[in-house]
Amino acid sequence: MTLLEKKVLAILAEPQLTYPQRLKELAAIAENMPDPVALSPEAQWFVDRDIVFDMGEGNAPYRPRYVLPDYDKFMKQGSRFLMLDPPKDIWDAVSNLLILYRHVPSVIAGPVYIGHIDRLLEPFVKDEEEARHAIRIFLTNIDRTIGDSFCHADIGPYDTKAGRIILELSAEMQRPVPNMSMIYNEHTPDNFACKAIETGLVTAKPSFVNDAMYTADWGSDYAIVSCYNALPIGGGGLTLGRLNMKKLSDVCESEEQFWEMLPKAVAAQCEQMDKRDTFIFEDAKFIENTFLADEGLICREKFVGMFGMVGLAECVNRILGLEKADERYGHGKKAEEFALRVLDQIHEQVIAYKPKYGSFAMHGQVGISTDTDVTPNTRVPVGEEPALPEHLLFTAKTQKHFAAGIGELFPFEKTAKNNPMAVLDIIKGAFKENMRYFSFYSNDSDVVRVTGYLVKRSDIEKYDAGEVSLDASTVLGAGASKGLRIFERSVRNA
Repeated sequence: MTLLEKKVLAILAEPQLTYPQRLKELAAIAENMPDPVALSPEAQWFVDRDIVFDMGEGNAPYRPRYVLPDYDKFMKQGSRFLMLDPPKDIWDAVSNLLILYRHVPSVIAGPVYIGHIDRLLEPFVKDEEEARHAIRIFLTNIDRTIGDSFCHADIGPYDTKAGRIILELSAEMQRPVPNMSMIYNEHTPDNFACKAIETGLVTAKPSFVNDAMYTADWGSDYAIVSCYNALPIGGGGLTLGRLNMKKLSDVCESEEQFWEMLPKAVAAQCEQMDKRDTFIFEDAKFIENTFLADEGLICREKFVGMFGMVGLAECVNRILGLEKADERYGHGKKAEEFALRVLDQIHEQVIAYKPKYGSFAMHGQVGISTDTDVTPNTRVPVGEEPALPEHLLFTAKTQKHFAAGIGELFPFEKTAKNNPMAVLDIIKGAFKENMRYFSFYSNDSDVVRVTGYLVKRSDIEKYDAGEVSLDASTVLGAGASKGLRIFERSVRNA
């Protein structure tokens, strides 16, 4: 029996995989059989050492990692391919959206973006009780059929009846799918923002988005998708490369060597991303093969490559030899200056690179389930967090260049539920200092944020006990709960 046959049989017999999860794993084997994306020897050196990583998207990527259809346009025009007229009432609206979701490709074999759902549904909220019934069915269907909390919805910045219904149902239903963000700006009323915070402290969503920063990067036509990735609507993210700064530091014997190796590693990742993005458009002919493009819901020009990174904290501490607590990453001035210099240099090289298609933007990657002692993006390691004010100020400084998304998260002591305005004041202060994205939950919540995606503690416990999980993210969360120590984060007081 060949190794390939053994892999297939192992998936077929795996008791903790549902039928759709088996299909996804089997498809991944097929996608990884060919290896047409050849790299230069210089780039391959970094790939072989896992310094540069393709995020498991497959050797032959045949669709973008993240696709963001223009759902607003879809609601206005319907779909010729799907034989759908524009919706006339709330039931048409939720039905049409649910049908389209089944045809949106991505790395999770389903949509990682389901739209600004309050904006999409608000015109059809006539009778609030009827709308509540329809939206409950809508959210239940998404949770049970997509079953992956990389599926993401946006709400806000304006107060709407649909938005309030969505928040109330999210708190009541206590489900990790869909993930959710609140687009927050000066037009967002405090009472609506506080309602979102009340929901977030119960069910770890929505997170808050600094709309001013992302509008400056992309214009108003952007969305938050998957974990906290910011991308243009009508396009999306082609591939997500990952630069592991910890592993880069492991091959450097001095600070001088690190500064020599860093641009080579960045160049290697840019090359890998460029060639993989070209394969999607030229070999797989993605645009030519989807009705989403034919009907104007996506276009080639609005896709970007995502330059991801992790492990900055470990890199800084190792290269500078920092062992004293007050000198380490997130605390000491020397560590901060070094980290910001690293980020400035990476950003300068990434935006100067001219890929064959589109452009590249930096992304703070959340980590993967097999990471051990590697801190996501530019975060401070778990267990080493400074006091909240210092933590917010430091984090804001490191998020400057991440136009394709970055986020930090803060567990609050459960008494914060009694004072959501205090949490809002913290968020307002963080955004004033140019933090891009603020996630939070209560330390007694069953639904928790792993790194960017959501899981239920109770589901992880069941999965660890051998039960099958409907939510594919539970499998990742079970691993991350150990390697990333997600249940050991410092709990904050509001």
